[in-house]
Amino acid sequence: MKKRASMMLALLAAFALIAASCGDDDDDATVEPAAPAVEEPAAEEPMAEEEPMAEEEPMAEEEPMAEEEPMAEEEPGLPGEGVSVLAGRANWSSGYFQAELYKLLLEELGFEVSNPADIELGPSNGYTAMALGEMDYWPNSWYPGHLSWLQNELPDGSLVEDYVTIVGEEMIAGGLQGFLITRSFADEYGVYTMDELNRNADALAAFDASDAVPGNGVADIFGCPEDWTCDDIIESQIAFSDWANIQQTKAGYDAMFAQAVDSADDGLPMIMYTWTPTAYLTQLRPGDNVYWLGVENVIDDSNPLGLEGGEAWSQLGPDGQPVNAKLAAELCPAAADAADGLCQLGWIAADILVTANNDFLAANPAAEALFDAVTLSVIDVSLANVAQGDGEDPRDIAAQWLSDNRSLADEWIAAALAAA
Repeated sequence: MKKRASMMLALLAAFALIAASCGDDDDDATVEPAAPAVEEPAAEEPMAEEEPMAEEEPMAEEEPMAEEEPMAEEEPGLPGEGVSVLAGRANWSSGYFQAELYKLLLEELGFEVSNPADIELGPSNGYTAMALGEMDYWPNSWYPGHLSWLQNELPDGSLVEDYVTIVGEEMIAGGLQGFLITRSFADEYGVYTMDELNRNADALAAFDASDAVPGNGVADIFGCPEDWTCDDIIESQIAFSDWANIQQTKAGYDAMFAQAVDSADDGLPMIMYTWTPTAYLTQLRPGDNVYWLGVENVIDDSNPLGLEGGEAWSQLGPDGQPVNAKLAAELCPAAADAADGLCQLGWIAADILVTANNDFLAANPAAEALFDAVTLSVIDVSLANVAQGDGEDPRDIAAQWLSDNRSLADEWIAAALAAA
């Protein structure tokens, strides 16, 4: 507009100069002496003096045009728009809630996230799938137990750890784990540690009479499926502590658990590996139908079976000392005899964390920031598992959790958007 007004002023000034150059001369004419009389031709009548041109009226200034309102700035799109994500989940049901929760959070950032149930894997295949780009992230890692899977060698000779990263603090020390034993059997035989069972001939005979493989001369305890890592840790614990009279049963976890519940409810001997947060402890209830079982020695990094990655299965803390659980003697009778009054379960509480493909993280900083921001409470995840056990869909449980914890979720989303 300023440029247009300047041009108008310049035109008006030019018109004014033209008008001034057309005015009369104000000087008087000089009188000359008369010339000798000469017969002159008849003088032509003087031409009528032209009337001076009327000065053109200056052009009226154009009214300045109304300034155009600036166009509203287009809001930036969400960082995940147009990005497809391959989500995965563990093949144990206690991890389904977290898988659905991360899916919903990523969708709020605009990502198109696959159904985690489509890529349900145990750790033996899950970490390799992430390294190969066949799964972008997995929210069900258990460390330190799963550290050995990072050493898996790929076809080209590289290692899984070259392609994946552990992200965030989803549930630090959230995975309390250990062995449960039928309470009535433990009280009858005074068996409150695995070592006591291994040494007690009468207890072993009673146990063997009704366990998973009756009459084979050993106590068959319920462990883990073969692709979960904990099966290898249990085998290593048996070797490390020289529990020669104890043997692990490996099968589908839920099938073993159902058999364990029946035995505990009937007062029959059984030992079952389990963990938190899960709904399992609503059926095998420490202090009610079961106890937590102690151990006398905690496995270190000596890898007694010489298995690949076995050095990572130490259950000692960073300082090389056992990390014992604050469980009352009513829940873990072995704590009553401990100098510190704590229960030595033989397992360090696991950090449950997200592991993700490096290329995915590099291309999607908002997703990485989200993974880094999310923290969950063991209580919330346990309650979610109870609801799941009652038949609710994990996705519906996760959606309800987000609704109930909207302000916290908004903080996570804001952190992710800020990193985009």
